[in-house]
Amino acid sequence: MQEIGMFVMIATEAVLSCFRPPFRVGLILQQMEFVGVGSLFIVFLTGTFAGAVFTLQSLYAFSLFNMESMVGATVALALTRELSPVLASLMITGRAGSAMATELGTMRVTEQIDAMTSMAVNPVQYLFVPRFLASVVMFPMMTMIFNLVGVAGSYMVGVEMWGVDPGNFIAKIRWYVDSHDVISGLIKAAVFGGFVSLVSCFKGYRAEGGARGVGSATTQAVVIGSVSIMILDYFLTVLMF
Repeated sequence: MQEIGMFVMIATEAVLSCFRPPFRVGLILQQMEFVGVGSLFIVFLTGTFAGAVFTLQSLYAFSLFNMESMVGATVALALTRELSPVLASLMITGRAGSAMATELGTMRVTEQIDAMTSMAVNPVQYLFVPRFLASVVMFPMMTMIFNLVGVAGSYMVGVEMWGVDPGNFIAKIRWYVDSHDVISGLIKAAVFGGFVSLVSCFKGYRAEGGARGVGSATTQAVVIGSVSIMILDYFLTVLMF
């Protein structure tokens, strides 16, 4: 309960600090590059094969009643609504979330955060806000890329490898997938990004006990962030659909 209370207070301070100067644009852009651009490869790889393997499973199911033309729409709906925001966020959490916790944890145990406080620099605003804003912006962007490469992977498997009619494949996607499906996935990703960044920064910020404490904080940040993504996904889905 004490940890939850501390998290709520620090997270609230971090969110409110987004609207107070100084606005450190350089730090925000640096974190956007780290969270987003640095995660492009893993998002491309995961998205392509997620779309491909889901298409394989769907093709088998739809072939039982000669509805292979619905594969494209099924995969696109699954990607935009659920798979893309969840899988992309999990991948970025494992890469960027762990790095945030490790970086802040190392700063804590080496007393760099204490030195920052002694120089009248608000450590929450300086350390939390750029990472929070970068995650809120870049998680949806990575999700959109996941959508694109996932549908491309689905097209390659369904059309090029299994002979699904390309016109039907594209037409069903255009017919069944609308803007609400895409936007709902992007909103989910923004919520996931904000929460994961706050949890990761908080765990690193509160680390203690030297190198062992930093490792423990990093592990807790990734586990809590990943589980929270699944829990938040359920409640957001209930609210949106």
